[in-house]
Amino acid sequence: MNTLKKAYCRVYQAGFRLALPLLPYREPKILKTVGGAAKLIRAKGGKKVMIVTDAGITKLGIHENLINQLKIQGVDYVIYDKTVPNPTFDNVEEAYALYKKEGCDCLIGLGGGSSMDCAKGVGARAARPKKTIDKLMGKFKVFKKIPLLIAIPTTAGTGSEVTVASVLTNSETQTKYPIYDFFLIPYYAVHDWRLTAGLPKHLTATTGMDALTHAVEAYIGRSTTKHTRKLSEDAVKLIHDNLYDAYLDGHNEKARQNILYASYLAGASFTQSYVGYVHGLAHALGGKYGTPHGLANSVILPHFLRAYGKAVEKKLAKLARITCEANVFDDDHAACEKFISWVEEMNEKMEIPRYIEGIDPADFDFMAGRADKEANPLYPVPVLMDKNELVKMYRVVCGNVREHNFKKASEAGLREHDAHRAHVKKSS
Repeated sequence: MNTLKKAYCRVYQAGFRLALPLLPYREPKILKTVGGAAKLIRAKGGKKVMIVTDAGITKLGIHENLINQLKIQGVDYVIYDKTVPNPTFDNVEEAYALYKKEGCDCLIGLGGGSSMDCAKGVGARAARPKKTIDKLMGKFKVFKKIPLLIAIPTTAGTGSEVTVASVLTNSETQTKYPIYDFFLIPYYAVHDWRLTAGLPKHLTATTGMDALTHAVEAYIGRSTTKHTRKLSEDAVKLIHDNLYDAYLDGHNEKARQNILYASYLAGASFTQSYVGYVHGLAHALGGKYGTPHGLANSVILPHFLRAYGKAVEKKLAKLARITCEANVFDDDHAACEKFISWVEEMNEKMEIPRYIEGIDPADFDFMAGRADKEANPLYPVPVLMDKNELVKMYRVVCGNVREHNFKKASEAGLREHDAHRAHVKKSS
């Protein structure tokens, strides 16, 4: 990245960092059951709620208890279950048309991040009915209270129940765009581990590593506060201690509940301190190829941690010590390496691939341009990269090259990028 653009990015990020304490961030109130959500809607005077979800949820009957609880409370409802992974502008407009037709006055996002993002999009349209969803893309363009929104996650990873963002895909241009607005934070969220108990193992793995990505990207960025650093540290520790147990046994109540809470903590951290290039690349992949967001983040994360090199050593070393991956005898470099190796080992144990395969290299330039536009100047990343450097990163994460070639990557990072995990020995 040239010096002028680099200076612009850092000044822009510094402005946001200074404004952070003044921004109207809030966290949703946590409810323990869907019955509590139904009672709340009745108490708030809700007449008819739209449940925004996906076909998989309705096919499995995961929504049935919610429906029963709404009936008990005498609350009418309508279901929109056409949300797709990487939800589209069309999803939002179609759901909003149904919302208006049915005379709804409140919303429930039931499912993973896609359903919750779609529900946020409907809320944005209800608040700004004269603007189509494409006109609301960007930062602080809603700027008006949305209808009562309750988020009910059925996965533990996105943290969408606590974030300011709704990430949507324009199907025509094959690009993903975020809406950022404090009014999109749900008023309430339901944390019921039983809703995540039937999650397939591969989704437990990728959504859990998605939460780790949120926590780590927020932590290594340059817009952290004492509060967000603590949120990230707690989230990483919970994921370290519980994700693999949840992966092995989906009905492990303690592990499931802890991962659900970790996802929430990570979401609260990154919505205040932002994410980084991992998300920029993942969003562009999702828009162009429909790559599931959790999978993309899981694969991309360790590659970027190595590319950042010395810029992240101290922070990752601290995470390594918090998780007991490193011991008191390890210096920061060794501890950092152990943390990155643990991330790679988790991916391997949970059968998450090392690279994103099947991507046409001819698309790298297009996707890197999108990632550059999303991330720069907003994301306070530890090492700034321009479009050309992001093209190189696509080559890395898609398996087209076997080593990094960045000035600021550490010598060890260059050497060890493609080191086999079998050769990484963890100290006792």
